[in-house]
Parts: sequence; structure tokens; C-alpha cells
Amino acid sequence: MNSLQQTEAGGQRRLSDDDVDILFDNASRAADFLRTLSHETRLMILCVLCQGEKSVGEMEEFLSLRQPTVSQQLARLRSEGLVTTRRDGKSVYYSLASPEAAQMVGVLYDLFCKRDEKA
Repeated sequence: MNSLQQTEAGGQRRLSDDDVDILFDNASRAADFLRTLSHETRLMILCVLCQGEKSVGEMEEFLSLRQPTVSQQLARLRSEGLVTTRRDGKSVYYSLASPEAAQMVGVLYDLFCKRDEKA
């Protein structure tokens, strides 16, 4: 059972000692994951891939970025295991390989985009 609990004050979470120990044990892995997500272009690529599989050309057009930029960032995401590829003839299609990345994009949307919708 996860012992993360909502507190009454401001929706903050309180961690048990066991939870803190688990976070300490996984801090390096979490930091690597967050470093990968911390690049604006990589984050935008993950957002696009949350809609489904896309080719480099589709992402290039959607993001208004040049192909070398998109390909470079996709290579980083692939090396980190966040995206996967499927080849169809000469085209390469990318999709999310990491449920954690999709979940994080959802959290970021809730934190930064829903607020904008309410304004």
C-alpha cells in the first residue's frame, strides 16, 4: 500500500519514513528521467506522441522545427527508453514506450495547462 497521504492543508503530500527511503534509493533514476524531460523540445515531442504514433516529418511540421533538431531530440528520448520506433519502408514512426513519460505529460498538463483554461 502506498502511504502517500493528502493533508488537509493545501493538498500537500506527507511521506512516511519508508516512502522517503524508497525515494532516496531511486533518486538517481528519477533525476535522470527529469533531466531528459527538462528540455523544451523533448517535452513538446512527448506531448505530440501522447496523441499517438508520428513520423519525424509529422512532428517536424506539427512543432515547426527542422528535421535535424527533431531527430536529435528523438535520439535522446530513444536512448533513454522513453520512445520506440517502427519502420515502414523508408519511414520511421515514433511512439511512447514509457508509461511514466505519458503519466508525467498528463501531470504537467494538469499543473500548467488546466490553469490557463480556467482563465
